[in-house]
Amino acid sequence: MHKKDCFYLGKIVKKYSFKGELLVKLDTDEPELYDGLESVFVDLRNNLVPFFIESSQLHKSELLRIKFEDVDTEQDADSLLKCDLYLPLEFLPKLEDGKFYFHEIIGFKVEDVNFGAVGIVKSINDSTSQPLFEIDRDGIEILIPMNDAFIKKVDKKKKIITVDTPEGLIDLYLDNV
Repeated sequence: MHKKDCFYLGKIVKKYSFKGELLVKLDTDEPELYDGLESVFVDLRNNLVPFFIESSQLHKSELLRIKFEDVDTEQDADSLLKCDLYLPLEFLPKLEDGKFYFHEIIGFKVEDVNFGAVGIVKSINDSTSQPLFEIDRDGIEILIPMNDAFIKKVDKKKKIITVDTPEGLIDLYLDNV
C-alpha cells in the first residue's frame, strides 16, 4: 500500500496504559466513523505497515483509544508514539454533491465567473487558518481561499470548479508579470 492510495487518519499522540494502549488524535470532523476499525496502516520510517486492532473506542470526543494486536507493553507502545495512521481511500465516506475531499480536486480546472479560466489546481494549502486552492496558471501560482461564498459549483465529471472571487483578486497575481 502506498500513501497516494490512502488518506491521513491521525497521529498517535500518547500512551494510555501500561498494557500498550495508545491515544490517536483523529483528523476528522466525524470521529465516530472510525470507532470499530479492524486495521490501519502505521507510517513507520516512511513505510506503511498494517496493524490489526484488538479494540478501540472514542476517548474525550476527538481521541481514539486504540489497542493493537501484539502491542502489549509500554515499550511496544513507545515505538509507535508520534506515528501517523492511514486508511485506504475507499474508506472515506461518500460526500453529497458539491462537497469534495482535497485529494479529489487536484488537477481540476478553475474558472471564475467574471475572470474566466484561471488555471489548474496543483494542491491545497491547508496550513493556513482557511484552506487555499493553489492554482497553476502557466507557471504563475494563484491562491484562492476555499471559501463557501467563493465556490459556486464543483463538477466532478467535467473536473471543473467554478468560483466567484472578489474583483481584482486574481489580477493581484498577474499584474507583476
